[in-house]
Amino acid sequence: MVLFVTGLCGFHCVYCPVSDERMYRDVVFADEKRVERDEDVLEEARAIRAKGAGITGGDPLDVVDRTCHYIRLLKQEFGPGFHTHLYTMTADPEKIRKLADAGLDELRFHIPPGLWRRAAGSPYEAASRLARGLGITVGLEVPLLPERRADLLRLLEWAESEGLAFVNLNELEFSDANYARMRRQGYENKHELSHGVQGSDDAALEILAYPGRIPVHYCTSQYKDAWQLRARIRRRAENIARPWDVVTEDGTLVKGVIEGDGLDAVMRELSTTHGVPVDLMGLDAPRRRLEVAPWILEAVAPRLGRAAFIVEEYPTADALEVERTPLP
Repeated sequence: MVLFVTGLCGFHCVYCPVSDERMYRDVVFADEKRVERDEDVLEEARAIRAKGAGITGGDPLDVVDRTCHYIRLLKQEFGPGFHTHLYTMTADPEKIRKLADAGLDELRFHIPPGLWRRAAGSPYEAASRLARGLGITVGLEVPLLPERRADLLRLLEWAESEGLAFVNLNELEFSDANYARMRRQGYENKHELSHGVQGSDDAALEILAYPGRIPVHYCTSQYKDAWQLRARIRRRAENIARPWDVVTEDGTLVKGVIEGDGLDAVMRELSTTHGVPVDLMGLDAPRRRLEVAPWILEAVAPRLGRAAFIVEEYPTADALEVERTPLP
């Protein structure tokens, strides 16, 4: 589960992909679900059968007490084996002590690019040593800026000399939020079907040839979309699907939909006149629609005399619609 604990952050990275809905806003999301109460976090974790949580922002240490509260909440609900890792650009020792006391398992420092060549002696050096001394696994997670590959190699050398557990390199990619900023910096898409930045893959191949022994991982935008996101969405779909939903290979839900007023009467008509089992349809009151098994609605729609659709949507809390097909 991705637990976005705040959009607040004191840094202004040109490559930050956080959406306008969240950037510099003090909001909380569990995956796509807006969090208003603790139970929202626990419901999302159950819905995707989460075995851990990646805590992110913004910078989670800008709201360190809230962050620690969620770590404790998840550990209490799902047990000490529920793994928590956290991304931060903050090296404040008192905040790191709070994280350790709350039970954080893993800390991933996002060291600013300006310090990649001189991490030795920086606040991150003392912070990483403190965290490891308190029993937290420490690694680095930074974007792969192709024009700064030499700086990244220096950062790898420092991480290895410090005995850090790993270095994760994320493919630099465009988002709706950072597109204009990234273009002004001269970055270009590697091809028209990718959000990845031109040059990232070549730089990654060079850096992955680093002869040291520290584990170095390169996470492409395609991997995140095709595997990490897809696997999470499919688990959620399988958990929340109603009897009338069809779960696709991609983890989306396909359902028949009738919208508007008088849906109670339509439901009665479907049951009494057309023999539709009541467990294969249900009202979605907040969205003012009746959902019906798609194979059934396809058969009866021509006899209903009102608009009906086959809808494909994500099983996420925001229920993003992928496709809508009108029925005759």
